[in-house]
Amino acid sequence: MSAGPEVAAARDTLATAASTAAAAERTAAAFAAAGFPKMPARTLLALVSSEQGSLTAAELADRLGASAAAVSGAVRYLQTVGFVHRISQPGSRRDLYALHEDEWYVVSMRNSPVYEKLAALTDATAETLPEGSPARARVAEMARFYRFLKARMPALLDEWEREREGER
Repeated sequence: MSAGPEVAAARDTLATAASTAAAAERTAAAFAAAGFPKMPARTLLALVSSEQGSLTAAELADRLGASAAAVSGAVRYLQTVGFVHRISQPGSRRDLYALHEDEWYVVSMRNSPVYEKLAALTDATAETLPEGSPARARVAEMARFYRFLKARMPALLDEWEREREGER
């Protein structure tokens, strides 16, 4: 005896959800291997792969099999770097954590002070090294590279936006 269409549809939905969750976890692991904190990476991928691009803390905890504290720390990190924002739900104590309406990666990269901060920190390190030393030259070169990235990022993002528009 075969299962009815409702049972088959439910089974397909569960299989798709499991497949999506596994793929999101693999992607989050790659983000973490590249230096992005693990729990924020998992949380970001859960949001990106959700149908609406937003979930409550409880939904995130359920999807990720994580504690409320872990989710809280992850969304706080993602808010700090500008990837997500919190939306209050009128009449509810539950907040929704959502990706920005604009492409989150563009917003975060355009407004990110990370390259300038890294350049300043590496400049400060270079100043502690002996004048004319190979170590000082390497560290100073690192600072120049971060400033180069900061200067080039707006043009790179503009190019990406043109690329995206061409696909639509």
